[in-house]
Amino acid sequence: MQIILIYTIAIMIFLIFLVAFLMLIFWKRIMKGMVQKVGKIIMTDSYQENIMEILPGLRHMGIQNWLENSLRGESGDVLHRPLGSSKKWPHLDAITFIPAQTTPFAVSGEEEVDISVTIGPKAKKPMKIKIPLMISGMAYGIALSEKVRLSLAEAAKKMGTAINSGEGGILPEELDAAENYIVQFSKTEWSKDEHLFKRANAIEIKLGQGATLAMGTKISPENLTGRAREVMELKENEDATIHEHFFNEQTIADLKELVDELRKISGGVPIGAKIGAGGRIEEDIDHLIEMGVDFIAIDGGQAASLGAPPILADDMGIPTLHAIVRASNHLEKRQMKGQISLIASGGLLVPGHFLKVLALGADAVYLGSAVLFAVSHSQSLKPLPFEPPTQVVWNKGKFKDQFDQEKGAKATEKFLIASTEEMKMALRAMSKRSLKELSRKDLVSYDELTARMIGIPYSFQPIENSKETQ
Repeated sequence: MQIILIYTIAIMIFLIFLVAFLMLIFWKRIMKGMVQKVGKIIMTDSYQENIMEILPGLRHMGIQNWLENSLRGESGDVLHRPLGSSKKWPHLDAITFIPAQTTPFAVSGEEEVDISVTIGPKAKKPMKIKIPLMISGMAYGIALSEKVRLSLAEAAKKMGTAINSGEGGILPEELDAAENYIVQFSKTEWSKDEHLFKRANAIEIKLGQGATLAMGTKISPENLTGRAREVMELKENEDATIHEHFFNEQTIADLKELVDELRKISGGVPIGAKIGAGGRIEEDIDHLIEMGVDFIAIDGGQAASLGAPPILADDMGIPTLHAIVRASNHLEKRQMKGQISLIASGGLLVPGHFLKVLALGADAVYLGSAVLFAVSHSQSLKPLPFEPPTQVVWNKGKFKDQFDQEKGAKATEKFLIASTEEMKMALRAMSKRSLKELSRKDLVSYDELTARMIGIPYSFQPIENSKETQ
């Protein structure tokens, strides 16, 4: 029996070598024959039967539209696309900074630049952070895994900045790990514990966000598993429900009362609100001022989420650029600039984006997707080639248990360090020693419409009274 097995293996090895040898000798002839055969089929089949019909079809339909319509046809359900809108929104690339060349001169790289920020300066207990970059509310359980959330909290603490809880469960370990913690007051049954409000450094009432606006959802037990259910106090077969409203027949007066109550319970930490950017943003801001908030977080149309219906992510809202300019202008008009902090988010991915929205009037920036890719960058290859890289960070991800918490924290910290150092370098290049010196006067645009709408110089024209703008 053993002799037969050895004989069989020897024959198989011989045949493999024979095929390889023949391929080596005749590969050109084989390849030529294959190309001629395939070429003839492509160039003679009618268009309706031709495999290459897919090319004009995909150019007309688009690969993403083809994929998403296929998924709609398969499931018959509302799609929940991860990582936000993929459409091309007007953004910040057409805007550049004006460097200092000859009087004033650039600031030496040896001089320190102050980029600290105070959120809610008029609050009884303002939140002071060392850098203007905060970690956005990417929720535990609903989106991120426990290890990823703890990595982000640790990195935020080391950088002296804040992390937002999001609308998921709040881990006790995360509260302990974070130095500046923003509790998101969401339209849910969980995270309403007064103990959380007393430990918070700020509280954010989530009215909406850029990717899903004010719409709620239900998350089944199959899609929300593990310890998160215990933290969120969900029963065994209970859906996790995110409502559209906080109150029945909700009014601005109800929300104002909520702000006052949270301020009293928390002992005076900043109370803010988060909204998705919409075409009536000035009206929205007036209502938020009426509510008495200490900060406003504006989430632009490019904002991402674990899963948002494409029609909400792509076809509603306005670009972050437009939203921040309009919000800043309106706060100035209402004489609330410097009293109510403005936080920008949505499609802000690199240090240049961060600094530009700060120049346009934001006081701080929420980072979501950029931080998500940073925390997982050295571990994102684990799910490949059969699963997407994000399977290492989601709470339902197939590779979440392989996520290294320590590596994630270190990678996030390094990303924040590198980003802030780039921002400091840009400030020095503009002859500035503090973030507070930055304004729209330091911006120019090579797009004439963008320049006119924002009220900054168009780069093809001389800047009048340039000394006064410095």
